[in-house]
Amino acid sequence: MSDIDETTATAASTVSATSAETSVAAAGSDSAATPAAADSSLPVLRLDQVRKSFGSATVLNGISFEVREHEVVALLGPSGSGKSTLMRCINLLERVDDGQIWLRDCDITDPRVNQDRIRARIGVVFQQFNLFPHMSVLKNVTLAALKVLHWNKDRANERAFELLDRIGMRSKADAYPDQLSGGQQQRVAIARALMSDPELLLLDEITSALDPMLVGEVLDMVSELKQNGTTILMATHEMSFAHRAADRVVLLRHGVIAQNGTPAQVMDESQDPATKEFFSHFRGL
Repeated sequence: MSDIDETTATAASTVSATSAETSVAAAGSDSAATPAAADSSLPVLRLDQVRKSFGSATVLNGISFEVREHEVVALLGPSGSGKSTLMRCINLLERVDDGQIWLRDCDITDPRVNQDRIRARIGVVFQQFNLFPHMSVLKNVTLAALKVLHWNKDRANERAFELLDRIGMRSKADAYPDQLSGGQQQRVAIARALMSDPELLLLDEITSALDPMLVGEVLDMVSELKQNGTTILMATHEMSFAHRAADRVVLLRHGVIAQNGTPAQVMDESQDPATKEFFSHFRGL
């Protein structure tokens, strides 16, 4: 995915900008962005036989699984297994060729769906931070609330400072992205994604662009989100963290689900030779 595509996706779900510049488009009211009453008996996310190809290459071939409310699901697999494509399909950056993706009771693969309103219900954080360099931390975090959800400034700032306090970044509210470390920038990106209290948080390899010394502070924040009941689907290569933090693991291989179960079932107890070989490279889980 290009930087422009990722910024557009981040914009649609958390800043609703139409480009990597300062153009901003309203995508609906606060009430329209979120269902009036979400049915907690339904999975937050359900994929049913999702297929996606690029030319003659089949990238996703019949993917079906669910993410329940307050659940953390780790999407694992080798490079090229389809993880990033699947995340892009869920965030409507890619249109599926077949199958359905449901956000609670809404089929978000229906071509008639309002994509901006769906993205307003899904928080997304990519491996690149995609913060707007000409805006302060506070403005990065509050932009969507002000321009998309039409919150007043006091409400937006109150929520932003609450989140910045939570991630230990209140003192950096007036700082600009280039004055922050990579770990700090990624924490701000997560705070931005949480601004409107999304139903689902997508984390797509959020530590892969970080210096190894900074990975821990971001993973600690994800652990806190889990403790607070945030519903998370995360694609990651941090196997030890997935083993410790995930409720379930979905292992992709060649575009299909090779394993789906608890971390212990998939990472420790699987008798599938290819699965055992994959996890044999990650010791000390």
